[in-house]
Amino acid sequence: MLCFFGRSFVTARVAVGTTHTSFSTSAFTQFPKLKSHSGAKKRFKLLPNGSFKRAKAGHQHLNACKPPARINRLAQATYTYGPQTSKLKKMLPYG
Repeated sequence: MLCFFGRSFVTARVAVGTTHTSFSTSAFTQFPKLKSHSGAKKRFKLLPNGSFKRAKAGHQHLNACKPPARINRLAQATYTYGPQTSKLKKMLPYG
């Protein structure tokens, strides 16, 4: 193994017949990547202002008994607010 002492490298044997170079490629340790919530990825889109856009619930099926005004209202997108936005930012750390 090569170890750095002062301005010179010192070679040390690790196993029989092998040598290894031991030095760090970066000064900082890298933490594990954070996982995004797969369900939230499918349902929310991050906007430039920091809030999230989502679809309203109740528009996919059983629409025959709903008034047309309600169906049109459910078709429009809506946006998240305070506590919901902060939870989503933890669930989707990379947007």
